[in-house]
This record gives sequence, C-alpha cells and structure tokens, in this order.
Amino acid sequence: MEIFILVVYFSALTLLFGFGIHGLILLFYYRKTMGNKSVELAMPDSLPNVTIQLPIFNELYVSERLLKAVSEIEYPKELFEIQVLDDSTDETQQLCKDLVKNYKELGFDISYIHRSDRTGYKAGALKNGLLSAKGEFIAIFDADFVPNKDFLLKTIPHFASNKIGMVQTRWEHLNEDYSYLTRAQAMALDGHFVIEQQVRNKAGFFINFNGTAGVWRKSCIEDAGNWQADTLTEDLDLSYRAQLNGWKFVFLNDVTSPAELPTDINALKTQQFRWTKGAVETAIKLLPRVFRAKIGWKVKAECFVHLSSNIVFPFIIIIALLNAPVIILKNTYGGLDTYYTIMSVFVLASVSTFLFYTNGQKAIHKDWRQRLLLFPVFLAGSMGFAVNNTKAVIEALIGKKSEFTRTPKTGVSSQNEQLKSKKYRQTKIGWMIVVELALTAYFIIGIGFSINYMEIAAIPFQLMFLLGFGTIGFMSLRHAISK
Repeated sequence: MEIFILVVYFSALTLLFGFGIHGLILLFYYRKTMGNKSVELAMPDSLPNVTIQLPIFNELYVSERLLKAVSEIEYPKELFEIQVLDDSTDETQQLCKDLVKNYKELGFDISYIHRSDRTGYKAGALKNGLLSAKGEFIAIFDADFVPNKDFLLKTIPHFASNKIGMVQTRWEHLNEDYSYLTRAQAMALDGHFVIEQQVRNKAGFFINFNGTAGVWRKSCIEDAGNWQADTLTEDLDLSYRAQLNGWKFVFLNDVTSPAELPTDINALKTQQFRWTKGAVETAIKLLPRVFRAKIGWKVKAECFVHLSSNIVFPFIIIIALLNAPVIILKNTYGGLDTYYTIMSVFVLASVSTFLFYTNGQKAIHKDWRQRLLLFPVFLAGSMGFAVNNTKAVIEALIGKKSEFTRTPKTGVSSQNEQLKSKKYRQTKIGWMIVVELALTAYFIIGIGFSINYMEIAAIPFQLMFLLGFGTIGFMSLRHAISK
C-alpha cells in the first residue's frame, strides 16, 4: 500500500512539474522575441464598416457605463454600428431599451436585440446578432468593460492583410486596488496576457480571443463555422477553429482595454469554473483535429499544453491529500531516501512559476517589485481554487453539460463601495466550501505531523495549502452569508 501511495504521489508531482516547467519554455520564447515590437500601422484610406456587439445578461450596474464608453469611441458615425444583445430577465432590459432610444436620438446607428430564449447563451446571442450585423469587422465588449476612445483607431489598421482574422487587446483592471482578491486576479491576468498571449503570438503559436476587447473579421467567424455553444468557452473554441482554417491572429500588448475584476470570491469561482470546464471541453472537441492538422510539431505541442493545462487541478488535490501520508511513510519505512531526494527537484516548478509572473509584472508595471510581495498569497490562492476547478474538470471529462453562468458585475471600483448593496451577489453555501474548510483542518494536522517528525522542508508547502484552502473557504463562506 505504501508503494502505491508513493507512486501516485510521484506521478501527480511529475505531471504538475511538466506543466510548471512549461513556464520556462514560454520565458525562453519571451526573451527570444522581446525585440519583436508591434508595428503601429496607419488607418486605411477607405475606412471599413464596424459593428460593436455588446452581449448583456442582467447587468443593471454596468450597462450604462458600457454604452457611454462605446458611444465615445472615435470613429465616423456612418461607419459605426452598435448592437445591444440583451438577454436580460430583470430591470436591465428596460434600462437598455431606454439607453438605446436615447443614443439613437443622438444620431447613433444602434439597435436593441432581445431574446426571450437564451439558446446558446453568449454564443447564441453573438451568432444571432451577426445575422443582421452591417460591419465588415465585429468588435465585442462584455458588460464589465470600459473601452478606450482610440480602440478602433489602434486595432482596425492591423487588418491590412486579408489573412488576419482577429485582433485581441490586453486587459487592464479598473478596480485592481480594491482588495487582495482583485490584486491577485490582476497578477494572474497580467501573466496570461503579457507572457502567454504575447509570446504565443510572436512565436507563431495559436492564441485565443479572450471573449471580449477584441475585433473579428466577420468573414473569419463565418468561415470557421460561426459561434458554437457546445463548450462553455465559445471564444477559445472559435479561435482554434479559425486558426486551424489558416487565419492569423494579432495580439496587441500595448493596446489596452480596461475592465472590472470580480470583487466577490463566489463570483470569481463561477468565472473560474466556466473557464476551466470550457477549456477542457474545447480540448476534447478540438485536440484530435489539432493533431491531424498540417502544422508544425512545436505548434501542436503548444496547442496541447494550452488546451489541456487545466487538468492539473485534480492532481493538486491528490498531492494535497497524500502530503501527510507521505511524510508518515518517509519516517516509518526505510530504504526510500533516494526516492525522496528525487522528489525535491519538483521545487523547480515553483521557481518557474515565480519567474513567469515576475516577468509579467516587470514588463508593464514600474512598481513590479512591490507587487511581487503578493506572489505567495497569489500562489496559495491558486492552490485553493483546486476544489472548485477539479469539479469543472471532472464534469467536462464525463461530458456533463451545464448552463453558461455569467460572472456578476457590480460596478464597484472603490473600497468605499459596499458589496452588500449589490443584488447579484451569490449567497449559496455549497458543499465545496465544506470541502475547502475540511482541507484547511487537514493541513493543520499535517503541519503537526511535520513538526513531530522534524520535516521542516515540508512545512512551507503545507502552509501554502493551508493558506490557500483556508482563504478560499473562509472568504466563500463570509461573502455568502454577509448581508
């Protein structure tokens, strides 16, 4: 039995090590391509028609802010169409109707499209809007975004080549300083955009449309099979289908689009669940096609890691559960010293992760050293999401379908604003919170074993698990029950 436990533990560590070390590969390409600056192109002499789609579902607090920002985008009114794709079932519906009426009176080409049947969720709304869209190009903004005025002036020129199907901008964060939770999210997203998106794009790998703050060539969407709702990440799905059809994408690291980060831990869990499950669903759907495609093996390998990386979460749970038993085995059975010595090499994965996010912060923030003080909290929080995201992975693997649950937005940007006044807060106390708190108690016991056996080297990692599961569990409980 002890050998079985050690083999399972070692196998889980090996998988996490592989995905962790992948960060070093991206950093290698990051250094290699740093000099490849994005070229600022001039607007074409003949400006194209552009449609901006705004998919909305029960967004009472942010819809007005979104429409105001979109109306201020600098572009000729006669070439600029706005579609408010509103599937709302609450007061947002009337609010959007009134807003559209007001902007129409101001001379904007704006339409209100409401569906009482949410078939396909966001993908269905975008596909439905595309039927009547006048634009040659389709820009998309989720309700929590506040696009800059020069958004189209900085993105449209990059479609100079007919092979370019999509241009994605980097997200900025309106409320990054609201709490430790929003700061940790900002660090994660900065790493994704600055390192992952930028490196993959410059190195010739596949990237993904991030669901918002980007522009599509309409013919690219149609050629790739249009929006499809058989995964929870319709954006990732369409991105891969388009690139497999030969379309090229552009990521603009220096062009940003501000957005609101979730301020409630349960809202963030909803978002992470959807992203995790959808990515695994997309991997199951498209990896066979990726492997058959006539593209280089390096591109295929990167696609595999990109689409399948969320599989790590169940293995984080395995390591968390087996950590204490392994410590007991090490101090109970002899002859396994070499085995444990080999396992120490897995610390390199943590170093890789640290370097990954260090470079992400350093590239865009002058105070990057100060921001990195949050890294231990960020890493612990990432571990703490393992229960939530493991459920998402398992559901995707067994083919269990679930509805597209949107991430509630509150319009909160200041610490003086209180979450309790917002109607979209999630108040359900689910079984996952119980599991997270139980794991917290489990690691208190595990630390006791480490102290008893003088396994001092194990304590920092156990503290990370304790902090991660404890923070996520207690925050989830507090945000759910606070009135």
